[in-house]
Amino acid sequence: MPKRGKKYLEAKKKLESESIGSFNDAIRLTVESSYVGFDETIDIAVRLGVDPRHADQMVRGTVVLPNGIGKDVKVLVFAKGEKEKEAVDAGADFVGNDDMIEKIKEGWFGFDKAVATPDMMGTVGKIGRLLGPRGLMPNAKTQTVTFDIARAVNELKAGKIDFRVEKTGIIHAPMGKISFGVEKLVENIVAFLETVTRLKPASSKGTYMKGIGISTTMGPGLKVDVGFVKELLNA
Repeated sequence: MPKRGKKYLEAKKKLESESIGSFNDAIRLTVESSYVGFDETIDIAVRLGVDPRHADQMVRGTVVLPNGIGKDVKVLVFAKGEKEKEAVDAGADFVGNDDMIEKIKEGWFGFDKAVATPDMMGTVGKIGRLLGPRGLMPNAKTQTVTFDIARAVNELKAGKIDFRVEKTGIIHAPMGKISFGVEKLVENIVAFLETVTRLKPASSKGTYMKGIGISTTMGPGLKVDVGFVKELLNA
């Protein structure tokens, strides 16, 4: 285990010593625990009572966070003809087809998300081994393979994220920057948790949401009582 620095240990001690009476308290303390000189991201980890080894218990989805993630998302669109113009008009950062594919083959990955029209997927699939491991492959399940290019680009620019439960049964996702403040971060988290709740597999038995953890990019994690989540979603 790597040795933790003094500031990290001080932040961890503070989190462990404070009394938490609500989900808002947990967010406030996590924000206050930041000790670095940049605007950290608040990350959430949700442990679910599912077994991802079974296809009918896979939890995967997308959500547009109401306040975005605090990052200028660079969007690449693979399209041809009129759809290229639609992508440009919608604000896509990069638009093309064969030219972009060749550029990626040469090692360029200057984008955060990729969208493709269905008729381009046969060609885009040829670089799937390059895009897939980086989480950049367009996918119909995340609405990034579509003819509705304008909507896809606008949602990604507005803060749409996609998430998927890992083999350990945990979902990780960014919820915004500490500079957002407690209220906006909570709004994002509510939107995310409501989506995760709606995606509960019918085959999942027992407790669905088993644990919640929140942390900053560099800081220690804070476990949050699942009961606070129920109160938050019912508020």
